[in-house]
Amino acid sequence: MGSFSIWHWLIVLVVVLLLFGRGKIPELMGDVAKGIKSFKKGMTDDDADSADKPLDSKTVDHKSDEVR
Repeated sequence: MGSFSIWHWLIVLVVVLLLFGRGKIPELMGDVAKGIKSFKKGMTDDDADSADKPLDSKTVDHKSDEVR
């Protein structure tokens, strides 16, 4: 019950090929790669935008309203 035999993997491969066809799998993997590249580009753009902007340093004075 631990690992699958070669026959299990062959049956899974045949089912996947029947569902998606030969041409769909490379197209699907290309779309996944484009998505990953877009995600990485978006992350570096966010980092570059935050590095370009100067930080606004504001101080907040705390005044306590103690009633004595």
